[in-house]
Amino acid sequence: MNENQQHWDKVYSEKAPTEVSWYEPMPEISLNLIKDCNLEKDAAIIDIGGGDSFLAEFLVSKDYTDVTVVDISKNAIERAKERMCEKADQVTWIVADAANFKPDKKYDLWHDRAAFHFLTNEEQRENYLKTLFESIKPGGYVVLSTFSDKGPPTCSGLPVQRYSVGEMQKIFEEEFSVLSGRSLDHTTPSGKTQNFTVCSFQKKK
Repeated sequence: MNENQQHWDKVYSEKAPTEVSWYEPMPEISLNLIKDCNLEKDAAIIDIGGGDSFLAEFLVSKDYTDVTVVDISKNAIERAKERMCEKADQVTWIVADAANFKPDKKYDLWHDRAAFHFLTNEEQRENYLKTLFESIKPGGYVVLSTFSDKGPPTCSGLPVQRYSVGEMQKIFEEEFSVLSGRSLDHTTPSGKTQNFTVCSFQKKK
């Protein structure tokens, strides 16, 4: 187990789901952006850094049948599985670091809410993006959220790489069409405001 895994396992063992800063009782923004993609119910959807978020649970409840969650923390995944009970069997769970994760299939939609911004060195980012670009089917989608250039410089004791809407869109513009991009505020359980960059893209065919 590397230092990052130890860090996140500690976070998830010490804080309740409603205590982590990224907690959302309903991931409304992500769900709306995914809905806008008009995917078939058997579309392959992957959630990077999904942890114990409620997204997979909502997707299963909406009858999506091919949902994968990747997270660096085994504790986070175990917590999500316990909460979902028998519904957890409808999700593929993978413990892996987003910086070096290599999927064994291609996806119709890649979702990442606040995993990418923890990749603070160039090698990590390049590796992540190479995997993302190769793992999305032609015509497939990406829904990606990070702290904006006006967002916090750290999260859970770790530095983050912040992105403006323009910076994020520039990363994807060669291989993807830009569908949306905006800055949105997220209110944490402690009442603090975090500004996010939220973008969606479609891979060119």
